Amino acid sequence: MTNQSIHVVARVVALPNKVEELKVLLLELLEPTRKETGVIKYELLQNQSDPTDFTFVEEWESGEALENHLASAHLQAAVAQLAGLTAAPPDIRRYHLWE
Repeated sequence: MTNQSIHVVARVVALPNKVEELKVLLLELLEPTRKETGVIKYELLQNQSDPTDFTFVEEWESGEALENHLASAHLQAAVAQLAGLTAAPPDIRRYHLWE
């Protein structure tokens, strides 16, 4: 199991009047994160029926790659800007894929 990739679903909910601001902030994470070592997939989704609801769908080669991402300067800078934009703290869940 140690060689299994790590899947992450991270949900972020914007305050109703901050949807566009949060979207800009989250979109800025895509390019630098996709260049990180160990990233397999990093996608941002926006709920069609609830535009305040954003979800990242991620896949990482290892837990170490994910931990490096979580400590990255661009992610830490974005996290520092979430105050006042989100309705609640991000809901970040890690999964293993069983085939």
